[in-house]
Amino acid sequence: MSKQSDLNLPEITADPGLTVQEYAYLRLRNAIMLGAIAPGTNLTIRGLASYLDLSPTPVREAIRRLSSEHALKVLNNRRLSIPRMKAGRFEELILLRITLETHAAERALPYISDMIIKDLVEMDDAMDQAILEHRTEDLTQLNHAFHRRLYAANPNPQAIPLIESVWLQLGPFQRQVVREVKQYYNVDRHKEILEALRQRDSMALVVAIENDIRDGIVRSGREKLQAEAQNLLLLPH
Repeated sequence: MSKQSDLNLPEITADPGLTVQEYAYLRLRNAIMLGAIAPGTNLTIRGLASYLDLSPTPVREAIRRLSSEHALKVLNNRRLSIPRMKAGRFEELILLRITLETHAAERALPYISDMIIKDLVEMDDAMDQAILEHRTEDLTQLNHAFHRRLYAANPNPQAIPLIESVWLQLGPFQRQVVREVKQYYNVDRHKEILEALRQRDSMALVVAIENDIRDGIVRSGREKLQAEAQNLLLLPH
């Protein structure tokens, strides 16, 4: 089990008008979404407050919100944990990602401009460089930014908070997969997404988004979960 002293929560750009409560929530939320807090890490409200140099009150409120989003679990002994991934939960979250993100992409397509495509190409190029340099955290951030930029082209992007909720629940496990499974995301489906956007091809866009999700996490995630299940069977009873 990881220790709280091992934490390294990425900083966020704080708006000058941001309240302490909102800062605590966004900082912790970003860390979980990026997988900076591994499943099984031993957390306490006072420990997090000390790490963030805040009083326990705003951290407690952030924990309440993150718990309601199923990103954190509050234990009986007042400790906190990131839920460990289970096979059934994993499959449900993947289906939600595919449903929500293909919908969001389709709805955004009529509003995609050449300028947006240019921005997406630049993000994809930056992702390619992050992969070459093994910068896992940057890769995750860029991937989220790529998809947000695409879906936010829709002037009514109501699906984005729902999509981010799924990212939040998948983030810690996905970070483990990136670290531990060697064959991860070997096919760059973003090039197919970009071509579908250039052609204004809705069907090709939906297929590319679904393939991007499946290639990016499904096969490798299942491989890791199966390995964990086998290890449990080998443990002495």
